[in-house]
Amino acid sequence: MGEAGAVGLYLPLDLASRAPLQEQIYAGLRSAILDGRLLPGRRLPASRALAADLGVSRNTVKGAYLRLTGEGYVRGRTGSGTYVVPELPEALLRPDAGLPADHPVSSGTGGGFGGGDPEGAPERRKGGGSGARAEDERPGRSVSLRGARLAGIPAKVAVATGSPRPFRPGMPAVDAFPWRVWSRITARRWRGPPRRWLAYGDPAGYRPLREAIADHLRSARAVSCSWERVVVVSGSQQALDLCARVLLDPGDEAWVEEPGYPGAKGAFSGAGAKLVPVPVDGEGLDVAAGEKLAPGARLAFVSPSHQYPTGVTMSLSRRLALLDWAGRRGSWVVEDDYDGEYRYAGAPLPALQGLDEGFGEAGAGRGPSSGRVVYVGTFSKVLYPSLRLGFLVAPPDLVEAFVVAKELADRQAPTMEQAVLADFISEGHLATHLRRTRALHARRGEALASAIRTRMDGLLEAEPPAAGLHLLARLAGGSGRRKGSEGVGPPQDDRRASEAALRSGVEALPLSAFHAGPPARPGGLVLGYAGFTEDEILRAVERLEGAFAARGRG
Repeated sequence: MGEAGAVGLYLPLDLASRAPLQEQIYAGLRSAILDGRLLPGRRLPASRALAADLGVSRNTVKGAYLRLTGEGYVRGRTGSGTYVVPELPEALLRPDAGLPADHPVSSGTGGGFGGGDPEGAPERRKGGGSGARAEDERPGRSVSLRGARLAGIPAKVAVATGSPRPFRPGMPAVDAFPWRVWSRITARRWRGPPRRWLAYGDPAGYRPLREAIADHLRSARAVSCSWERVVVVSGSQQALDLCARVLLDPGDEAWVEEPGYPGAKGAFSGAGAKLVPVPVDGEGLDVAAGEKLAPGARLAFVSPSHQYPTGVTMSLSRRLALLDWAGRRGSWVVEDDYDGEYRYAGAPLPALQGLDEGFGEAGAGRGPSSGRVVYVGTFSKVLYPSLRLGFLVAPPDLVEAFVVAKELADRQAPTMEQAVLADFISEGHLATHLRRTRALHARRGEALASAIRTRMDGLLEAEPPAAGLHLLARLAGGSGRRKGSEGVGPPQDDRRASEAALRSGVEALPLSAFHAGPPARPGGLVLGYAGFTEDEILRAVERLEGAFAARGRG
């Protein structure tokens, strides 16, 4: 791991942005200094090492360092390196200090998960309205420090929108969804709904849906819960945001998988937590490494059933080690079981939460429960993403805090959609849909892996997926050029491979974008397959091969 990895920074670059790379590097490092990810006295990576990690020229990095030095954020030591100054002057603590007028933090128009107020920003710039009064009271500051952190979270955290193209991850087989059944239930529920459904509902969720979710989780995922512990949320991303609000204080350390889900990193860092990237290997999160890096971390985030993005399943020994650590330290484990219903090969392991609470065969005999796991799930990967219904299962002592946090965030999930989903589950339609789509997803995953082996040998390496909705295709030699060709680049070359794919009409996320530091292995592409027909998959692989061939000629 290079020095950029040693500082644990999540510093991806948006190559499609109009902002110069030097400006992006400067803004990212400055944000890390202000929000405490780069502590006073901490050494920055050597300019040569950071340039190699980011795939940019050394002069680009040196320019960003010089600007930080000139503005007083860092200080160079001859023969030693560049360090964050021990104490920042008060003037530099303003979120918009040193930033251009059109920068997201300065203008309040940031993208991603932490966008500012696009309607209020013009008023502030014009000097009128309530925004101007706020600036009079707090000169030079347009957003809070937390707002600055949120605006600094990369836009890459946000998922792609619009009509999906192969191989966008996270898309289930919506073409196989039982729309007639869903429409019939919806029409029935809208035929004279009770007045109480049209008023405000329980922030914890519609009780019949909470009961149906609890029954489903006990039987399908070996989760230990009663309906009272289920909180209905607007998708798993909101569940992660609520976990950050309820479980973390600013400055708390949080283990995150390396590589790992950007949405979790964004939620936790936005709350002021210090992210601790913990490596993932063939057995999942390396708990021993996590204990060495931050033994007293407040929280650990894991996706044990099907790690995102590597697809690894966390071994039983690692699961037990993680639960042991959480129990000893009084720390929390957030289990993201985003697509745990889809397993195609091998014996599925029960949910970590059920293992912790002694539910089912795997959990029997573990001894007293630590009760330290918050279980997160979603219907986006089972039904369709725009449904925006998910859930979390909280330890009994935390239920009230999560319900209040949900109420303050958006009051409640829509009652009618909850009622339709409750009927869909209780009438057996969900179980039927899962049986059908498991077989369909497995065929589509095999079709993608087979097409890669046939058409892209020497360019990509992929195995048929054992679970989930996506697979990870490794770049042969780490560059996306056929083995034996010249010009093999560093692991970050998967970004250029991803750009070439996008130009050919194929969505392929680069593995390096999921890393906080430099990837230790060859790069790769994260390819979603479940939401696309076998014909669409084959045509997309042909376009991908053509894009790689054109790139190789270039």
